[in-house]
Amino acid sequence: MRQRVSPRDLDLSVGKKTRLHRLLYRYGPANGRLLFLPIDQGLEHGPVDFFPNPDSVDPLFQLKLAKEGGYSGIVFHIGLAQKYMKDFSGEVPLILKLNGKTNIPSDEYAFSPQTASVEDAVRLGADAVGYTLYVGSPAQGEDMEQFFGIREDCDRFGMPLIMWAYPRGQAIEAKGGRDSLYAVDYAARVACELGADLVKLNLPEFDEQEAKDLPKPYDQMKFTAQEGLERVVRSAGRTLVLVSGGSRISDEDLLDKVKASMEAGVTGLIFGRNMWQRKFEDAIKLTEKIKRIMSEYSV
Repeated sequence: MRQRVSPRDLDLSVGKKTRLHRLLYRYGPANGRLLFLPIDQGLEHGPVDFFPNPDSVDPLFQLKLAKEGGYSGIVFHIGLAQKYMKDFSGEVPLILKLNGKTNIPSDEYAFSPQTASVEDAVRLGADAVGYTLYVGSPAQGEDMEQFFGIREDCDRFGMPLIMWAYPRGQAIEAKGGRDSLYAVDYAARVACELGADLVKLNLPEFDEQEAKDLPKPYDQMKFTAQEGLERVVRSAGRTLVLVSGGSRISDEDLLDKVKASMEAGVTGLIFGRNMWQRKFEDAIKLTEKIKRIMSEYSV
């Protein structure tokens, strides 16, 4: 197993260290690993994601799952945080998403405008904030400028900043696609270079047909899931890595992803649809299996 960077190694303010310590050692696995439950898909994808499990349209479903399943925190946009967090204050940590968009327009000029502030996060008792930056989009200049302002506020308020680093746009698709090792590896490095404390990334994938379009030397690289993640963790440097669950997959494949992620040295997992698109009892059982694996990788 690759040794990952610890928050103790980072030059963080007292406020950031305090909030990160709560997330890492008081909630969730509580062993230096993170398990987040995101429910930002209602804005990003629309109600269609709730169809497989109609109960999941109610955010109280995810909050109950986060509390009873023992997650490190839940990810909400500001409307859900203001409307639903009150009865779970102090029991389920909040990660407030500060920007977002619908998926109705094309991703060719992907950009997520700011929808909430770091001050909102402080007011709501959040332990971290999230920001989506579309690496490679024609709008990345505007995106980076918006991120700069949020990063300054996070430093001022002592708020940990998680970057959702998503490769997007025609240039990315022309160079092997958004989930290629080239794209995910680049996104990891961008998060480190721009000052994110943590970065959420997709699992890099190898597609032999698209490999010919990858920039050198990525066009010659074949890798396992763990090997791809190990490279991404190295590129992220002293930015802690979270692996996304993505679209729903089988239990076996999901647990394989958990194992590969832990072996690669990532800090945590951020699994949404793979958890709350199931019936509550099934989601709890799967959560227990995931945490059992994570318990073997204490820091």
